[in-house]
Amino acid sequence: MNNNHKDQPWIFNQAIEAEQTAPGVSRKVLAYCDALMCVENHFETGAAGALHHHPHTQITYVAEGRFRFTIGDETHEVTKGDALLKQNAVIHGCECLEKGVLIDFFTPLRQDFLSKLP
Repeated sequence: MNNNHKDQPWIFNQAIEAEQTAPGVSRKVLAYCDALMCVENHFETGAAGALHHHPHTQITYVAEGRFRFTIGDETHEVTKGDALLKQNAVIHGCECLEKGVLIDFFTPLRQDFLSKLP
């Protein structure tokens, strides 16, 4: 499958191939354009999103599951329906406490994610 669907108005999840990004973590790049990107992340219980930072502003929506997130010097547990704002260059990461799904929105798009698409 080809995941190169930049600027497409319709993105059907079942047509997107997931990419394994870390043990117990997979990612699907969904809709995107130069200014904005939507990404779906699946986590198994115990999987982690390592502490990192990037020059993109990111909003994360917890679609399913329970996570412990660190943003800057604060750590909180979050569950379905919660949202997080990670300003550009702020260190952040998470641990999955109960299997779940995170939906991330980045501005501008994450060019590094596109270079790894299957």
